[in-house]
Amino acid sequence: MPVTRFISDLHLDPERPALTGLFLEFLDEQAANADALYILGDLFEAWIGDDDDAPLGSAVSGAIRQCAAGGTPVYLMRGNRDFLLGETFARQSGCILLDDPAVIDLYGTRTLLMHGDSLCTDDDAYMQFRAQVRNPEWQAALLERPLEERRVLANEMRAASRQENSGKAEVIMDVNGLAVTEAMKGNSALRLIHGHTHRPAIHNLQVAGRPAQRMVLGDWYEQGSVLECTPQGCTLRVLALPAS
Repeated sequence: MPVTRFISDLHLDPERPALTGLFLEFLDEQAANADALYILGDLFEAWIGDDDDAPLGSAVSGAIRQCAAGGTPVYLMRGNRDFLLGETFARQSGCILLDDPAVIDLYGTRTLLMHGDSLCTDDDAYMQFRAQVRNPEWQAALLERPLEERRVLANEMRAASRQENSGKAEVIMDVNGLAVTEAMKGNSALRLIHGHTHRPAIHNLQVAGRPAQRMVLGDWYEQGSVLECTPQGCTLRVLALPAS
């Protein structure tokens, strides 16, 4: 049966090797038989540039390249943790970089794909941060810094983010309903698939008076999360970590 798989928020990190192993197993056993694989942001916990020589990036890039070479197109969208992923990584891994947002025809249904962070418009501080780090001039200046300096900065930014988020109300860090409907109306889509919030669910809603769905991908902190779509519909599925 035709199937397209969507994942996001893997946050791959050397400190969580079991989850990296789960992802590599997923690529080999499940993504390999899909019509396409879409990774909608935050593949890595942090990405400091395509010139990073850390082993994790090479291992993941090689596994994605093998999956793509086997006949499964792999599409990659940048997230709020790996916004520096670029054309060099795409070329090395054989994946296709996607703009955020992107619209695809998913078995006859016009479907809007987003990472999801741009929908969290109630979080003013985050939206300001997002505008800064997505600025091409800011990114170019950052990439000119030495690798080790970027590693230190990435750790500092992660620590600051954890501290800031710990004091925020949960509702502020979720998507804004109006932003969702406006994005869907603006892209003439009655289905939206996104990640970022780590709240996997399929929500039914109305867009311009018509039935619509918002499908939220889960994170990969304690387990894997995959959205599988066929011509008959979409289902969220959990991937359990192997027993240690």
